[in-house]
Amino acid sequence: MTQDEIARLTAWLDLNAPQLGHGPLATRVLSGGASNLVMAIRRGNGPEVVLRRPPTKPRPDSEKIIGREARVLAALSGTDVPHPAFIAYCDDPGVIGVRFYLMALVDGWLGHHETPPAPFDRPGPDRRAIGFALVDGIARLANVDYRAVGLEGFGRPEGFLERQVERWRSQLASYAETENYPGREIPGLTYAADWLSANRPEASPAGIIHGDYSFANCLFERTTPARVAAMIDWELATVGDPLLDLGWVCYGFRGRDDPDPAGYFDATDFPYREELAEYYAERTGRSVEHLTYYMVLAQYKLAVIMERHYARFLSGRQAHAADSENFVLRLAAKAGAMARAHG
Repeated sequence: MTQDEIARLTAWLDLNAPQLGHGPLATRVLSGGASNLVMAIRRGNGPEVVLRRPPTKPRPDSEKIIGREARVLAALSGTDVPHPAFIAYCDDPGVIGVRFYLMALVDGWLGHHETPPAPFDRPGPDRRAIGFALVDGIARLANVDYRAVGLEGFGRPEGFLERQVERWRSQLASYAETENYPGREIPGLTYAADWLSANRPEASPAGIIHGDYSFANCLFERTTPARVAAMIDWELATVGDPLLDLGWVCYGFRGRDDPDPAGYFDATDFPYREELAEYYAERTGRSVEHLTYYMVLAQYKLAVIMERHYARFLSGRQAHAADSENFVLRLAAKAGAMARAHG
């Protein structure tokens, strides 16, 4: 931040977050990428908190996304959903050049790309329990009455499942215009899309969806028993069919008849996806009869989202994208295989 931005932010904090103290403002970057820039800020000896804002090169919808994240975190205040406590939202880009919000800094270990603390770092019941703890987060979220917490109009739950295939098919097509992407053959993706359109179940009752929930967006408490400290990165949150969150979680775990998931982690020491689905059903009362449908949809959607990274690489707008390139192919192939196996 520039000195002028720090001065303006300090004045804004005095008015909107006096609980953070009144000393000089210190800042440090926690993470930054294509989606958002995350910073820690502190006033003197006050508590360190998180400032989340659009990236330095924002997308056209970056500030809208920041506002939506702030709204859903504020709505979750007072619920039992593990999330970073909301502090304040600034819709005036004149303060630091963009809209932003503040939330509590949560102590915990990230479920992906971070070495777990003992005893979660080795096979056994504590490591296995992490899988159930992960699902517990979306079960709690699915049980929240979105209307009661002020999220009426936050999404369009009517026709949510009906829109999904075309929504993400259109997203993939848009890369040709926005990224100069020539396209490529992605085996399994078209079959999965056609199967999803032909086999769509009746949606479950509408609820809040995280939209990108996984080990990569989950902080766990450092001590036993395994518990989620906070679900993070709410930029894809909406109101729709919460079973999509379950499909998003479960596709990466082994099935009793599917030992080789298209996951982003080694699922060997974790529960089977069927066990996780049963756990979710017990805690939400929702039927998990159509789990395969939601897993195929989750992999289809994620493959399209991840293909954007590869598209940006091909157009010279992003560094080498081998990981996303290969992950997209695994996701699409598994989505197609699941659809074929299900008939």
